[in-house]
Amino acid sequence: MSIDISRESLLTLTEAAKTLPTRPAISSLHRWRLRGVRGVKLETALLGGRRVTSREALERFAAAVTNAAEGDPAPVRTPRQRAQEIAAAERKLGIRTQL
Repeated sequence: MSIDISRESLLTLTEAAKTLPTRPAISSLHRWRLRGVRGVKLETALLGGRRVTSREALERFAAAVTNAAEGDPAPVRTPRQRAQEIAAAERKLGIRTQL
């Protein structure tokens, strides 16, 4: 979903950071929009050379990150499982490792 600039309450990223209870750094909001958190990116728009988001986008982002966090955690591989998977991939690719 994208920001509806005619209906949503727009905020600069600086203003958005100030509205959040944890007062994250502006760089955190940029990271949220570029890389995301748990596969969820913060919606933003570029208006007049300034990056903006909205109160509604922040609410959607928080809800989506919370839902993603409450899902099933990714399976954890043991070092032995990882080594076995690497060895299998090397065999498949014909790579010989030297010890």
